[in-house]
Amino acid sequence: MDKQTGKSYEILLEAKVENVGKVQDFIKSHLTGTECSPKALMQIDLAAEEIFVNIANYAYTPDDGDANVRVEVLDEPVTVIITFIDHGKPYDPLKRDDPDTSLPAEERDIGGLGIFLTKTIVDEVIYEYVNNSNILTLKKKL
Repeated sequence: MDKQTGKSYEILLEAKVENVGKVQDFIKSHLTGTECSPKALMQIDLAAEEIFVNIANYAYTPDDGDANVRVEVLDEPVTVIITFIDHGKPYDPLKRDDPDTSLPAEERDIGGLGIFLTKTIVDEVIYEYVNNSNILTLKKKL
């Protein structure tokens, strides 16, 4: 990434639920010293957990695989971009209909709340499938 516009950091982990804390710590470590409010940090933490847990639970099932997490912090305006990359089954979570939150929980279809929540707490969610890779990018202005 161009040093004038920001910084970029990456980590490669096994896509296992037990690594979600490492993902969250990695992201937080690169937001230290930015204009990230406690509320925004909590939202980013929750969105990252939702996305990484979905990758861990579904991308490679029944096999195992890795996930790459990239954190970019842009300077003008201060924005964090978090990109999750896996080589699992192609899946665009944005094509799924949002759950009907007006219905009682027992009447709703199972699944879909995590990506719905993520879409409501970040500014932009982008999905692409490129070179046999699922690439999900979250953008949030700080």
